[in-house]
Amino acid sequence: MKRETFPISILFSTTGPYAQLGREAVDGAMAAISEINAAAGYPFRLEPKIADPAGRPENYALLADSAIRQQGCRHVIGTITSWSRKDVLPVIEKHGALLWYGFPYEGYEASDSAIYLGACPNQHLLPLFEHVLDRYGRNAFIVGSNYIWGWEISRIARELTEACGGAVVADRFVPLGSVEVDHLIAEVREKKPDFILCNLVGASASTFLAAYDELRSHLASPPPVVACNLSEIDLVDLAPSARAGHISCSPYFNGLDSDDNRSFKARMAPRHGGDRRLTNSFVGAYTSVSILAQAIKDAATDAPEAIRRIVTSRQFETPMGLVRIDQKTHHAALRPHIGRSTTEGEFTIFESAPGALEADPYLVHTLARFLASNMRDAATATGNTLKVIK
Repeated sequence: MKRETFPISILFSTTGPYAQLGREAVDGAMAAISEINAAAGYPFRLEPKIADPAGRPENYALLADSAIRQQGCRHVIGTITSWSRKDVLPVIEKHGALLWYGFPYEGYEASDSAIYLGACPNQHLLPLFEHVLDRYGRNAFIVGSNYIWGWEISRIARELTEACGGAVVADRFVPLGSVEVDHLIAEVREKKPDFILCNLVGASASTFLAAYDELRSHLASPPPVVACNLSEIDLVDLAPSARAGHISCSPYFNGLDSDDNRSFKARMAPRHGGDRRLTNSFVGAYTSVSILAQAIKDAATDAPEAIRRIVTSRQFETPMGLVRIDQKTHHAALRPHIGRSTTEGEFTIFESAPGALEADPYLVHTLARFLASNMRDAATATGNTLKVIK
C-alpha cells in the first residue's frame, strides 16, 4: 500500500550572516525526516521543501507564502531570528498554516499559528541571572546584534539588573552579522564590568569571543561572557583558549547526561558521525519535525487545527526529555541547564533546574519570584519596578 505524502516547509538560512545556525537546523530537520520515512510505524512520508532565505528579511514571507500556496505545505519548520519569525507569522496566520519555532527568543509573543519549542526568558535569562548576579557582581556590559532579539533581551536584562541593585555600564549593538568588534573590546577594557552578557548571533558572536580572548589573556580577573544563545556551533572555528570559560543557559547541550540524549546521539551517529557535537539548533528543528510527525500519526491528518489539539494534549519524548506544550500559549515547558564551555568546544553542565519550567512568555508569573530572590534589601525592592510588566 502506497504511503501518503505530506509536504513540509524547511525554512532556514543556510547562507548569509548566521548560516551555521541554519545549516545545523536543516541537518536536524532532515535527520528527523529520514528517521520518520524509514520507520514502518508511520503510515505516511514527509516530503521536505527546503528554501534558503539567505538571512534577508524580505525573503522569508515570500518563501513561506510560496511553500504554502504553491507547494501545499501546511507546516513550516523554520526561521531563526525573531525578525524573520515576525515576518513569517502573518503569512502563516493568513493561510491557516502552523509555524514550528525551535530557537531561544525574547518572549512577549504567543500565536495560535505557532508552536514555540525554543526557550523564552523565564527559561533562559532568569536562570542565567540567578546564577550570575551574586557570583560575579551586578555591573553588566551588554552587547547584542541590532535587531529584536538583541534589543529585547538587553532591555529585560537591564531592568532586571537595575531592579536588583546593579548597573549596566554599557549597552551596545552591532549590525547582524558584523565582525567589527574592536570598539567593543576597547570599551570592555575601559569599563571593567563584572560580566558581559552577549546577545550576538552567528559570525558576530564568534568574532567577539575570539577578540575577547586576546583581551582577557592580559587581565588578572577577566569578567565572564554569559549568554542565552551561545552553543557549540559558535565555538567550532575558535582557538581552544577562545572557546573556554563562557557560560550559557539552554534546554540542550551536546553533553546532556540523560538516557534520552544518549539514545538520540546513538541514532544520529550513523548519519552524522560519532564525533559530531549536536547543538540546540539541531535539536530544536529535529524536535519540531518529530513532534509534528507523532501528531500527524495520532490525528491521521496534517490539518493544523487537528495537530494543535494533539500537540497540546499530551507529552512527547525528545532529546531534551519529555516535552509538553501549553494549550494557551503554545510554548513548551523546558528544563534549563547552565554550562561552561571547554577548550574542546563542549559545554560542561554544572547546574540544572529540578525539572521542566512552564513557559511564561510575558513574565507574568515568574518575575516576582526572581526579584524576591535577588533584590538585596527591602529598600531596593520598594524603590524599583520593572517596565517589562505592562
